Amino acid sequence: MSEYWPTEIRVSSDRQTLSVAFDDGMRFDLPAEMLRVLSPSAEVQGHGPGQKLTVPGKRNVQILSVVPTGNYAVRIGFDDMHDTGIFTWAYLRELGERGDDLFGAYEQELAEKGMSRDHSEKPR
Repeated sequence: MSEYWPTEIRVSSDRQTLSVAFDDGMRFDLPAEMLRVLSPSAEVQGHGPGQKLTVPGKRNVQILSVVPTGNYAVRIGFDDMHDTGIFTWAYLRELGERGDDLFGAYEQELAEKGMSRDHSEKPR
């Protein structure tokens, strides 16, 4: 269970950003692209060590839905029909605190695989 509890979760009017405020006063604006490519879903993370996939072509992805899952997470649906990621409060907090580094690593993976944020192709 997360030591921090969200007090507000809001999708921006352009559906490009999820804003999350926590009970300690911290607030993070999480880009839809980052949420999509770093989704905790098995489709992205794989089912075991070494199975993580790099998902290209999601620069303009939008958030379609944010559905509560129990009292510990939300399931985020995107306009590319990906909706299997369960984002716990702890994971949303981690993305807020470490998102720049995690997204930088994602961009490095894209470069190493010859993939692009703009060109959609099969994840690998």
